[in-house]
Amino acid sequence: MTKIILLVLGLLFAYWVLKRYRRKVDRDATSQRTVSEEDMVRCAQCGVHLPRGESVATHGNFYCSAEHQRLHQQSD
Repeated sequence: MTKIILLVLGLLFAYWVLKRYRRKVDRDATSQRTVSEEDMVRCAQCGVHLPRGESVATHGNFYCSAEHQRLHQQSD
């Protein structure tokens, strides 16, 4: 009977440790996501959405590439 009680307590302890570990991993993943968040902008030529840091900006318009910037300026 003692062996069964110890086995159950050991399993409960293992479950508790794994649950705490998973919470820590989830919390770390959430904090990493918020650090790397960036505003998304829309290309004025094709409409694709991309991070502001990867866009080409001219006169308040954002473009996904220098070619789309050039094409949009030619059409105006």
